[in-house]
Amino acid sequence: MNRYQDWLTEAQSDLEQARDSLERGKYNWACFAAQQAAEKAVKALHFRVGQVAWGHSVRALLEALPERLRLESGLLDKARILDKHYIPARYPDAHPAGPACVNYTPDEAQQAAALAQEVLDYCVRACLEARPGVDLETP
Repeated sequence: MNRYQDWLTEAQSDLEQARDSLERGKYNWACFAAQQAAEKAVKALHFRVGQVAWGHSVRALLEALPERLRLESGLLDKARILDKHYIPARYPDAHPAGPACVNYTPDEAQQAAALAQEVLDYCVRACLEARPGVDLETP
C-alpha cells in the first residue's frame, strides 16, 4: 500500500500550522512547521514513485528524486532556506543570544510559508504526473 497521499495530507496540515503560528506571532514555530511541510511533501513524492525517503533535509530529499522528476528552477535554493529552520527554530542555544522564540521575524515566517507552499505545489503536481515503478531512474 502506497501511502503517499497521507504524507501530502500531513504536509498540507503542517503548512496550515505554519500559517496559524504566523498569525499568532509564533514565528519560530511558523518557520519550523513550514520546513516540515516541505519535507513531508518531498517524502510523499518519493513514496509515490516507490522510493524510500530518509532524512530531514528538504534539499537532500529533492536531490535524491529520480532524474525524470525534473526539479523546477530555484527549488533547491528554496529548500536550502527552509532547511535552515529545522533546528534553530526549536532550540534556545541555537542563537548567539536569547531563545528561538525571540529570534524570528514575521518576514522570515511569511517567507518560509511561501517557500513551503512552492515545494508542496511542485510535489502535488509531480505526484499526479508520476508513474510508480517507472520513474525510478536515480539521479
